Amino acid sequence: MSAPSRTPTPAYPSYAAVLQVPYARRTFTAALVGRFSYGTVSPAVLLAVVHSTGSYAAAGTVMAVFGATAVLLMPLRAALVDRHGPRRALLPMALLHGTLLCVLAVVTWRPGTPEVVLGTVAAPTGMCAPPLGPTMRSVWAEIVRDRGLLQRAYTLDGVAEELLYVIGPLVVGAVLAFAPPAAAILLSAVLIGVGTLAFVTSPALAGVRVPAGAGRGLKLSRVRGLLGPVVVAAGMGLALSAVYLLVMAFAEQRGYGDGVVPWVLAAVSAGSAVGGLLNGAVDWRRAARVRLALSALGLGLALAAAGLAAGVWSLTVAVACAGFFVAPALTTAYLLADEVAAPEVRTQAGAWVNTAVNAGSSGGSVVTGLLIGRVPVGVCFVIAGVVAGAAGVVSCLPVRCGWSRPRGGAAIDTAPRP
Repeated sequence: MSAPSRTPTPAYPSYAAVLQVPYARRTFTAALVGRFSYGTVSPAVLLAVVHSTGSYAAAGTVMAVFGATAVLLMPLRAALVDRHGPRRALLPMALLHGTLLCVLAVVTWRPGTPEVVLGTVAAPTGMCAPPLGPTMRSVWAEIVRDRGLLQRAYTLDGVAEELLYVIGPLVVGAVLAFAPPAAAILLSAVLIGVGTLAFVTSPALAGVRVPAGAGRGLKLSRVRGLLGPVVVAAGMGLALSAVYLLVMAFAEQRGYGDGVVPWVLAAVSAGSAVGGLLNGAVDWRRAARVRLALSALGLGLALAAAGLAAGVWSLTVAVACAGFFVAPALTTAYLLADEVAAPEVRTQAGAWVNTAVNAGSSGGSVVTGLLIGRVPVGVCFVIAGVVAGAAGVVSCLPVRCGWSRPRGGAAIDTAPRP
């Protein structure tokens, strides 16, 4: 995507300067409304399927189908946005996704629906979920030219998105106070429809056009520099999913009870928010690839320290320190993806980073589930830390070739030099 106009760069860009970009506040708010659906839909679907079938196993299967189709096909949906533009691509996706969510709400409203029917509806519902996150980050890259201001925009975007995933389950819980879980699925459908419509009708997208060559898919052979962000994102997803399960196992083995688990996990989100905001406020001199690797290594060391925790308080401090590196790493990964990707594949590049996080999370849940009970919890924390740190090391390995096409210019070589 490409837009003809750009925003003046303030001398010392701040978070307030991000929201002062013309139409940025309206566009960002609309995108967040749509993305809030992703914070509510997962717990809503999970609870609705349990309510309909009475089986947690069925709920897990349906959620796996829904999540797999939503995550694994995200780069393909992002390619459609790159090819046809956000206005032409996102609205049909949102309409179909919202309609299928309504169908899923109907079939889960009352008990007794066969599991195969639920899975049959859940699969296409996930397939057409509009990639609002990657598209919003592409729009940020279009309307913000200054790299410092873009870093703050990505940080604000990432922190806000993380808060949506914290607030989403709380909203679903509020809905359950007066309606069945399927009503929360309907709420998710309304959010995705209203948010997407407001997003694509924003004046900020009026100048967005489809660049020549947007019909081509994204290939790592064309953008080798994408490997580092994708590897770190996958490693982070794997490590963080491990943390969620390991905290629960730690609490159970030490006899703390399930009540402490949400508070310990909240420390991860709190640490991430603080780290992200501080990272975005710093005018960094180090290269983005170096910062990405250091963030991954910091996450790894903090998780290894969590393996030495003697009690719940020391564990909370350790996972909060781990969270401190999460948002900076993700922000930097998205910045690097934007740098190495040509305009015609920018949305896809961001989608690959997003997909890597979710794919790593799914794999981490499976591996950690197999390790718990066979390996001490402390050792599992260390293993998760080693994975995160190793991803950072891999991201620093020299790349023999790669290219980037800067906005408004020809392709240039961006391979690192010794």
